[in-house]
Amino acid sequence: MNIKRTSLAKLEEWRTSSIRKPLILRGARQVGKTTLVRKFSVKFDIYVELNLETETDKIFFEKTDNVNEILNSIFLSKNKVFDKKLSILLFIDEIQESPKAIKLLRYFYEKVPELYVIAAGSLLEFALKDVESFPVGRVQYMCLHPVNFIEFLSVINPTAASEIVKIPFNDYAHNILTGLFHEYAIVGGMPEVVSHYSNTKNLSQCLMIYKTLWQSFKDDVEKYGVNKSMKDIIRFVIDVAPKETDRIKFGNLGNSNYRSREIGEALRTLDKAKIIQLVYPVTEVIPPVIPDRKKMPRLQFLDCGMLCSILSLQNEMIGIEDLSDFYRGKIIQQLISQEIISTQNDPHFRPHFWVREKKESNAEVDLIFHYKSLIIPIEIKSGKQGTLRSLHQFTERAPHPYAIRMYAGKFSIEEGTTPSGKKYLLMNLPYFLGTQIAEYVEYFITNYKISETLQ
Repeated sequence: MNIKRTSLAKLEEWRTSSIRKPLILRGARQVGKTTLVRKFSVKFDIYVELNLETETDKIFFEKTDNVNEILNSIFLSKNKVFDKKLSILLFIDEIQESPKAIKLLRYFYEKVPELYVIAAGSLLEFALKDVESFPVGRVQYMCLHPVNFIEFLSVINPTAASEIVKIPFNDYAHNILTGLFHEYAIVGGMPEVVSHYSNTKNLSQCLMIYKTLWQSFKDDVEKYGVNKSMKDIIRFVIDVAPKETDRIKFGNLGNSNYRSREIGEALRTLDKAKIIQLVYPVTEVIPPVIPDRKKMPRLQFLDCGMLCSILSLQNEMIGIEDLSDFYRGKIIQQLISQEIISTQNDPHFRPHFWVREKKESNAEVDLIFHYKSLIIPIEIKSGKQGTLRSLHQFTERAPHPYAIRMYAGKFSIEEGTTPSGKKYLLMNLPYFLGTQIAEYVEYFITNYKISETLQ
């Protein structure tokens, strides 16, 4: 099984860049960071891999600050020749185990610029606070996420993978891509599960893998909590958070007696670990995109397949024709957000939604997309234009006429009118195009204006 991760292309850009610096590969546990680097290592004459969870590898960085001495020790220990005439990739896995190793990355850049260095870690946000002198400006970042739909297609149906990247895609592919996306929604994007499913098509065994993965995340709680009380609260939050189907209040999460401050701290800890993200709303319709942290957030989980496994939803999802109508729309909202996140390289990126909370009228748009000087509203639902009340409220206040609906239907662009009489353009996107939203927004705004006759 060979999942064609789009991140390999990003690594190649890094390798050939004239301003290359040591690369820190970030992402949650089990999203495939080590596998990705090993695949990439074939580009080099020499490959050396360290795992700082082992004392034998960690000790290289504890004895000295001299980079040349460190490299000589590493290469001697690994029975490799450090020949500067050859291309050499040094991979430092689980670097969060050694704050000193993180600090020393700057010296690899300054003293040995010809050496290719990649570091990876899943709990880096916790380790960075212990780094006395972080190498700001001396390192680059790249994020790895769960397998997205296009990557899933690379092993399940490569022909469909080539169809989906066409903009607009061929209409005859709609039903096939919809069916495959429903399959992906059930299987999810954790690489181990995708690999097993592609080989066996055995969903029940995939569920067992997910249970093991989720338990490993829960077991990691010992690394997140600063004391026993906080560890207990984090365990509680991990158990109850998947059951939340709407925006949350910290003070009443899971009907607990924990204080709002304690729940908030636990959720922010899990956010750092990239297991659960806190997604806050915005209230403006023009940039900059500034989340309002005084308002209730939503929870975004690392992987929708894992979430469905926790909630035991997979069997119910088999045969569903419209995911917008399933589980109050939570699953498709989670999945499209996950698809958008998968295209981002900023470690601090997270999706946002829009709210208007007034006494006379409340409105909530599922997602927003920041495109140049515009904020584009995205609703995830089926139905006629007349049911898009919140989207209409956003559109009436926005300085542009563009809006998007993601649903189970076919691609189209149509003209609409809000209740106040403002004309706008609505792009209807099949929800299997989550990874392609940026490209479709570009196509939409470049090719369609409100005054033109729509095709």
